[in-house]
Amino acid sequence: MGCSLIPARQVLWCSSACRQHQVPSTPLRIGSTAISPVSPVRDLGVRNDSDLAMRSHVVATVRSSFAALRQIRSVRRSLKPQALLTLVRALVVSKVD
Repeated sequence: MGCSLIPARQVLWCSSACRQHQVPSTPLRIGSTAISPVSPVRDLGVRNDSDLAMRSHVVATVRSSFAALRQIRSVRRSLKPQALLTLVRALVVSKVD
């Protein structure tokens, strides 16, 4: 028995900040399919807002970085300073990528 993924039927309306109020919030109908407008949308690991400012991507990255730092903090006394430094550097590089 397999698991099938149904592709998301969503659209991201992009506009400038001064035109955000003109972006429709109702579903877009193409044929018999309703496509819901969403913001933010995640594509290839990057979160984009409708104004393409990437605010939600930055917020999500900061949130996950602080969560990882809190986990590292709980084990820092068990690690040698060099191992701790390597762990923190790996965290920073993985989040920035």
